[in-house]
Amino acid sequence: MSVYGAIHSVESFGTLDGPGVRYVVFLQGCSLRCRYCHNPDTWKSNGGKQISSEELVSDILDYKHFIAKGGVTISGGEPLKQPEFALDIIQRLKKEGLNTALDTAGSVPLEISKPVLDAADLILLDIKSLDDKQCFSLTGMGNANTLATLEYCQSIGKKVWLRHVLVPSWTLDVKRLDDLAGFLSDFSCIEKVELLPYHRLGQYKWEQLHLNYTLKDVPEPTPQELETAYTIFKRHGLDVLMTSLKADTLQPKVV
Repeated sequence: MSVYGAIHSVESFGTLDGPGVRYVVFLQGCSLRCRYCHNPDTWKSNGGKQISSEELVSDILDYKHFIAKGGVTISGGEPLKQPEFALDIIQRLKKEGLNTALDTAGSVPLEISKPVLDAADLILLDIKSLDDKQCFSLTGMGNANTLATLEYCQSIGKKVWLRHVLVPSWTLDVKRLDDLAGFLSDFSCIEKVELLPYHRLGQYKWEQLHLNYTLKDVPEPTPQELETAYTIFKRHGLDVLMTSLKADTLQPKVV
């Protein structure tokens, strides 16, 4: 039986959300309110396009030849806000032999998210801040669920690519980065750490939605700051990738 859910947009040729060329599905709805979010139009759960998992997977399979060596990434919003929908998509894709990745902030309690975490081949986990108070200030929620998600992935041997946004005067701080890198170095499930430089490319969406973009005066990181951050994580023995987003990557096909 097919499961119905809401999607915001799709990207049929994604290269930034997991290994290889991937079909990326952005699910609608998110509990977080990240100050630097570049897709605030994904927040509301009652938005997006209603679609069945069967229909969505059928659309994805039209691209199977192109993504065969990559796969499919279920992103958001927060895809774990629609756990039954996300799970059914992943299970259908696995029957087709496609690699699946779940791009999540782990903001949902484990009792809800475990079946989806178990099913996905790879978890792209975004830790907003290791400091719980700072995490709350940045996103409107603490980090307890996120850290519990990482601990669970470690316990089941689930592959994780850890993601962290570098925001000047917030997370882009030598001590905070050193603390985070030291913490992450104890997790053998983490294959890679992706450092994401803060940018303001999505600020116009906040303005269109009449939302207050509170980081408008925060500058983007300098090359020297990024090099320092990269070096800190390398020093802790982590495989590090510095990811840079271009404006055109922020324009998935809204459905």
